[in-house]
Amino acid sequence: MKILWFAVFWLGLTLSHVEGGVYDGFKIYELATKSRSTGVNLLLSELVKNESYYDLYSDNGAAAHIMVHPEAQPEFIELLTGHTLSYKIVNHDVGLTLRRQFETNRMLRNWYPYQGRLGTERYYSQEEINQYIEQLAQEHPSRVFIKTVGKSYEGRWLKTIRITNGDGRANKNVILMDGGFHAREWISPAAVVYAIGELVNNYEAHAQLLLDYDWVILPVVNADGYEYTQLSEDTRFWRKTRQPSSVECIGTDPNRNFGFHWNETGASSDPCAETYAGPRAFSEPEAIVVRDLIHSLADRGKMYLTVHSYGNYILYPWGYIDELPDTWEDLDEVGRAGGDAIKKATNTTYQVGCSTTLLYAAAGASDDYAFNAGFPISFTMELPAGGPDFFDPPASDIDRLVKETWVGIEAMARKVIEKYPLN
Repeated sequence: MKILWFAVFWLGLTLSHVEGGVYDGFKIYELATKSRSTGVNLLLSELVKNESYYDLYSDNGAAAHIMVHPEAQPEFIELLTGHTLSYKIVNHDVGLTLRRQFETNRMLRNWYPYQGRLGTERYYSQEEINQYIEQLAQEHPSRVFIKTVGKSYEGRWLKTIRITNGDGRANKNVILMDGGFHAREWISPAAVVYAIGELVNNYEAHAQLLLDYDWVILPVVNADGYEYTQLSEDTRFWRKTRQPSSVECIGTDPNRNFGFHWNETGASSDPCAETYAGPRAFSEPEAIVVRDLIHSLADRGKMYLTVHSYGNYILYPWGYIDELPDTWEDLDEVGRAGGDAIKKATNTTYQVGCSTTLLYAAAGASDDYAFNAGFPISFTMELPAGGPDFFDPPASDIDRLVKETWVGIEAMARKVIEKYPLN
């Protein structure tokens, strides 16, 4: 039976209600889905409305993860015990793990400074990623082209890389891909950057992917938020943009800010909520950039892919309603090509299906918008969890995860090219 409260309260590890250091003593609990009744789910859904003490941020179909403030832990344990709910503590001190991770990341930045190439040894800044794609364009002037497509709220340049085979033919089909919608999901830009490297530097192996198709890629959508998460352990789990949304709260969920069924199911009108849809559709300059990209490419665009984490999902529309589009079988075929390829290569299982039916509602998201604008294939790809807080795969896992992700992306692209040949 679908547990609706997970769809409503995908809150994430918010920083809107905590100051620096308050993560000390926070614990993350894992609750088994099979041990919960509908009544208990409703009770917990009411409990986690108090974002100052509870953050629910996942349900993978088998278990849910909730971060709990130290002051609320006795009450929470009493609730679980009283309802005979099975649980385990999967992180005993979130603050401690965050400090350790940030120290490791600091050392890795010193050990692996940017020198014109991006490897998988560490996570890179948005500025370093921009420098990297510009360097690729300089090295491959006939195949790689950079375009500045806008600015973030804080003034960071948002740039796309267009990758071609260099034959100069115009009006090819297009695959549009982006990463970094949600600030804390560092593995997303890492996976997108790896895909860029494969298409550019390993061209011979992927020539078919570029014969009749160009790839247009925006590596980091939410540049301000992404940079903010790299300031300290106290900002690591910021999710939203950085444009003030009210006197008290900052940021909008850019993936609820698109003007297709904006601010409906799965989005919030509360400026302090993690899924805040914004004061109006396209209030965020970052969402406007993606919107304009979608429309500029919709006549040739065949697949839109936005990379997120976490959850092992390949999700397709609709996200605003619990219904399948008329062409859902085409979406499912392409998505399963990616999931099957990953399963065969690494034995990692991805669930493939309609966003609302399989996971949760998310009205105002970019995948619905692109699909409605004319992209016949449109996906949100949720990469696997990592690290003690699930949104934070350690640097040692980057190489494995980005290579695995590329297996799925390549397989989906090949299926799209087969289904939608150049006219």
